[in-house]
Amino acid sequence: MRRFSRRDFLQTTAALAPGLFVANSFAAAPSKSPNEKLDLGIIGPGNRGSANLAGVGSENIVAICDVDDRQAAKAYEKYPQASRYKDFRKLLDREKLDGIVVSTTDHVHAHASLAGMRRGLHCYCEKPLAHSVWEARLMSETAKQEKLATQMGTQIHATENYRRVVEAVQAGVLGPIREVKVWVTKGRHWGGGERPAVAEPIPPEIDWDLWLGPAPERPFHNTYLPGNWRSWWDFGTGMLGDMGCHYIDLAFWALGLRHPETIAAEGPPVHPETGPMGMKVTWTFPARGEQPPVVLTWMDGDMVQKPVHEKELPNTGVYFVGEKGSLFATYGNYRLFPEEHFKDFTAPPKSIPKSIGHHQEWIAACKSGSPTLCNFDYSGALTESVLLGTVAYRTGKTLTWDPVALKATNVPEADQYLRREYRKGWEL
Repeated sequence: MRRFSRRDFLQTTAALAPGLFVANSFAAAPSKSPNEKLDLGIIGPGNRGSANLAGVGSENIVAICDVDDRQAAKAYEKYPQASRYKDFRKLLDREKLDGIVVSTTDHVHAHASLAGMRRGLHCYCEKPLAHSVWEARLMSETAKQEKLATQMGTQIHATENYRRVVEAVQAGVLGPIREVKVWVTKGRHWGGGERPAVAEPIPPEIDWDLWLGPAPERPFHNTYLPGNWRSWWDFGTGMLGDMGCHYIDLAFWALGLRHPETIAAEGPPVHPETGPMGMKVTWTFPARGEQPPVVLTWMDGDMVQKPVHEKELPNTGVYFVGEKGSLFATYGNYRLFPEEHFKDFTAPPKSIPKSIGHHQEWIAACKSGSPTLCNFDYSGALTESVLLGTVAYRTGKTLTWDPVALKATNVPEADQYLRREYRKGWEL
């Protein structure tokens, strides 16, 4: 399988200018008939990976890989016939598969996914799709080139509530929408902290060198495990990367967003190693056809400021502001404001089919070539925008974004965050 280079995808995206709004439902090449089971490799079966494993449990689980035997223990017990690996590269070299499910730490998403896709394997990958903007674009373009069935793990996209919100917005219930606010105040926060001054003994169950993968070497410490790695720039993408793909997804879908024009961010002083305990990011998106430009704002932690007249709204959700009213949505429901204006509201006819299930969409696409809604074309653009928020924060400057060149044209120092350096032997 020919490797897809940076030059390849820059030439491809340049050909799509100036709109860059490509169809997100290209046909994948089918692998098997609908009645046959897929042969799958599971890369990262712990934490969120356990839910992804359950989601594809109807298929043949041929091999399971995790650098930490403790994280893989339940999967090993449930699928004793599956081959066991610590290094996903050995799994891919030795097993005959149809697809892979990647639920590793963020900083290994692209490496595992691209290694599989370059072998012609369909790919399901957790969110965020990648650890850097450059990786997200490379994954999207590789999936297109190889005609693979792909899906990012934004499982909320498959819910009925998200469909009803999209239908209401696109039916014009709110009128033209020029502003969207997203706020997240979860009980936990991914950020803060200093690198441990003293190393701890490496548990015998974990291969720490493989856990680090493409990241720079550092001594082992339990502070990074099992999920705290999200706080560290070398491994994760903070609260925005963790939760942004879920909530910003709704705005992307409902409004047909793609690439922002500018990105600005604010928060506490930038720490070189860890993300902030709170951050505010503002993206501006251009007009799309008859739809006006949109200003999208993300707030988390202590940077959250709810609309004054809607203080009673939940601590997490998406708030659309239109000329005729506003809509606030959580994962499970939505409300229209002002309530007296919408007291006789009748929802528009259902136009988006019920999902067969987020994982089942991907399985069906692998077998028949049918499209998935969160394929790497759609989710790649979403992830790029989300991660540009972290880039704006880390540079401390407003970025003017050129999606064809994959450059912040006014902030050359942003390049170091758009594409990272890899440890020797882990180059993409």
